[in-house]
Amino acid sequence: MYRLFFLGVLRFLPTEWVHHVALAGLRWFMLLFGGIARRVLRSRDPKLAVDALGLHFAHPIGLAAGFDKNATAYEALAALGFGFVEVGTVTGLAQPGNPKPRLFRLPADRALINRMGFNNLGARTVATHLTSPRSVPVGVNIGKTKVVTEEHAASDYVESTRLLGPLADYLVVNVSSPNTPGLRNLQTVELLRPLLASVKAELATISPRRPLLVKIAPDLNDADIDAIADLALELELDGIIATNTTISRAGLTSSAESVAACGAGGLSGAILKTRSLEVLERLHGRIGKRLTLISVGGIETAEDVWARLAAGASLVQIYTGFVYGGPLVVWSLQRGLARLLAASKFASIAEVVGSAASTVPR
Repeated sequence: MYRLFFLGVLRFLPTEWVHHVALAGLRWFMLLFGGIARRVLRSRDPKLAVDALGLHFAHPIGLAAGFDKNATAYEALAALGFGFVEVGTVTGLAQPGNPKPRLFRLPADRALINRMGFNNLGARTVATHLTSPRSVPVGVNIGKTKVVTEEHAASDYVESTRLLGPLADYLVVNVSSPNTPGLRNLQTVELLRPLLASVKAELATISPRRPLLVKIAPDLNDADIDAIADLALELELDGIIATNTTISRAGLTSSAESVAACGAGGLSGAILKTRSLEVLERLHGRIGKRLTLISVGGIETAEDVWARLAAGASLVQIYTGFVYGGPLVVWSLQRGLARLLAASKFASIAEVVGSAASTVPR
């Protein structure tokens, strides 16, 4: 029914407007039906549970950053069944983001293009939204304020860390969005090392056991992926999230005209499935189980989730798959994952992680 509604109605409405309506609707949904939804949609299967980053997850499927930018709907999203929610991206200072329109659908590819530009209320305001009780782990994704120059980027991230670190279940340094000028330059090890070291030092002071991760782009070459993996080990980070959106347009089936009409921005969705898995496999080959890997990009089915876990991810995240799959997508993925587990040789999902069992059970 949701897919029919999407194809018949939602895809003809402005994408960002639908996003805001969905957020408002989630908050009303939580007030009216949150308790019922939580009882119906939450995972009851202990075999799906995962322990990672010093946290317990009822199942490994979470929501990626970008949907709940200002931490106003994470409990409603948890009620829909998400095992964890990552809010943000949050910047040190409030900012409106890039000019509209800045969010576009490519339905033929089950994809989105966005150039939102980290629109958010700023770290100080978002911090006030994170004081509510939570039923699932909530991560906080932080990025660079647009007006802050590259040489002052570390101070900007440290300020967000000071305000948000104590309130996050885990903290993510985002240096991989293509929509803030110069941000991806910070992925070079020469710039990334002092930035991450500064954030880690601040976090060690205010919240010594808070997990710290870095989020990377799918457009990095293999040498750069290896270098960031080695840096994460050197700095004793807790994990890596792979991957963010891509600036590539290769492989799309949508017409060249419709793609061009969307303009610049990060592409997400099914088209990222292959590349995101390749980056994950390379990271796992380099890191093994020394750090926690979270895989995101092109995940739509329980089989996709299984493949990421087998390739070394302890957790996965969806975003575009949620937009196209609808409010029951996590419930469906949980059921599918339980079915795959029952058909496998493994006693729990935790045993699948890093098993390199590329053949998905049938």
